[in-house]
Amino acid sequence: MFPTRRMLTPLRPAARVLTGSTYVLLGFDALRAPGGRVDQAAPVLNAIRKVAPLPASDEMVVRGNAAVQVVAGGLLSFGIAPRLSALALAGSLVPTTLAGHAYWKIDDPAARKMQRIQFHKNLAMIGGLLFAALDE
Repeated sequence: MFPTRRMLTPLRPAARVLTGSTYVLLGFDALRAPGGRVDQAAPVLNAIRKVAPLPASDEMVVRGNAAVQVVAGGLLSFGIAPRLSALALAGSLVPTTLAGHAYWKIDDPAARKMQRIQFHKNLAMIGGLLFAALDE
């Protein structure tokens, strides 16, 4: 093991906790009160239903996605199946990002800019999860 790797090893658990706990909190919020997320998700879920079977209830799918985030975020935080957990989180974030931050559909420049920033923040989160999935 290279000295640099040995020095960085303690950072792995901290990175997992910081990353995983974010999804636990976001997932709990969506589980407890899916609210507007259900309406936002409807167009994306309808598009997915054309190619893959999903439950008919949009709220059930939103809550299911939230449950994936809670469970996978918790597992990642504790270092249990970190690669699989990171991949599950990345997968759950794709429809969340498309449904929640479709900036290309917004006419108001300020709102469009804000959603574009959120969209790219989520892309960065997906990138970080992919790094976690590839970690040794």
